[in-house]
Amino acid sequence: MQFPKWERVFEIVRKEFRVVVRDPRLRIVLIVPPILQSIIFGFAVNMDVEQARIGWHDGDGTPQSRELRMAFEGSGSFLLTHHLQQDAEANLLLNRGDVDAIVRVTPGFGRAILRGDTASVQMLIDGANSNTASIVGEYARRAISGYSHQVQVVQQGQRILARTQGKGPPVTLALPSVNAQSRVWFNENLVSRNYFVPGVVVNIIALVTLMLTALAIVREKEIGTMEQLIVTPIQPLELMLGKTIPFGLVGLFHVTMLTILARALFGVPFRGSLLVLYIASVLFLLTTLGVGLFISTMVRTQQQAMMATFFFFFPVLLLSGFAFPIRSMPEIVQWATYLNPVRYFMEIVRGLFLKGWGVMELWPQLLAMGVLGCTVILASASRFHKRLD
Repeated sequence: MQFPKWERVFEIVRKEFRVVVRDPRLRIVLIVPPILQSIIFGFAVNMDVEQARIGWHDGDGTPQSRELRMAFEGSGSFLLTHHLQQDAEANLLLNRGDVDAIVRVTPGFGRAILRGDTASVQMLIDGANSNTASIVGEYARRAISGYSHQVQVVQQGQRILARTQGKGPPVTLALPSVNAQSRVWFNENLVSRNYFVPGVVVNIIALVTLMLTALAIVREKEIGTMEQLIVTPIQPLELMLGKTIPFGLVGLFHVTMLTILARALFGVPFRGSLLVLYIASVLFLLTTLGVGLFISTMVRTQQQAMMATFFFFFPVLLLSGFAFPIRSMPEIVQWATYLNPVRYFMEIVRGLFLKGWGVMELWPQLLAMGVLGCTVILASASRFHKRLD
């Protein structure tokens, strides 16, 4: 085995950086798209429902129904946009998407409250977006539960007063109860941006390094300089290193830039170690650079390289847990995700940002990425040698 001469590798690396500096299109590709994607995902891709638009249909018209409406409006989670007079209006508003839900207070609501019976409230929720529907339903349950608690307190006080008037000291009629208090860890305000922005960092690094590596080598074939490189004293291993090292450095640059952007622009907390983040990034870059190298040996034009890159990237993105939990996928698909390096890097980055994980918690993911990265880079290097020879 002939070891690479690092002087030659350094010259190839310097040549690649010259290409990047001199080509304005490459400079734009390296800087502008990652920033734009992170901004778009950070601001536009927001699964939070801050205020749900609701329509109110009061079929009872009693003080109790009006108190329930005030409980909804006072919760801060609802914006009452429509007052309905007929049931047919509910279908029209939901079909047009003018409201997220309709609250219908049925006749007899106030009378049931005064008697101490169970009163019913109908919620019609737009379920086209299941995530929004579940959040709106939870908001409604909280508002109704708060109103119900107030009614119970008032009625209990009235019953105590009625039992004790003229009969000495008050008699306690309080019933034992359980008060559940929840506390959210890692993302206290349940801001979806804190969950998605670290995932965007992973996606951008994967796509940019994968595409640039594939295009850089195919570009040499298209312009006819690959044959010139082959007849020089440069060894295939030296050429491979010279072509991949620059884009590995570009990947680390994007890690730094996007991490700063996530903290400064979006306020996403970073609770982990930067050293662990860079170690994980290097292991992850072995896989993306290796796959890009493999693609470059299979195609002949830059257009084919881009198509092959996207063909590979989108399945691994969908199976990475970026938007859909892996545990909700079919079992056979869950097993397939163990071969997806993006899955492991996604878990590492989110763990570092939100949970402050260290090596003790992340060593399984780091080990898996190292094994996958070494396997992919060795397979790609073997094919790269054969195609050059």
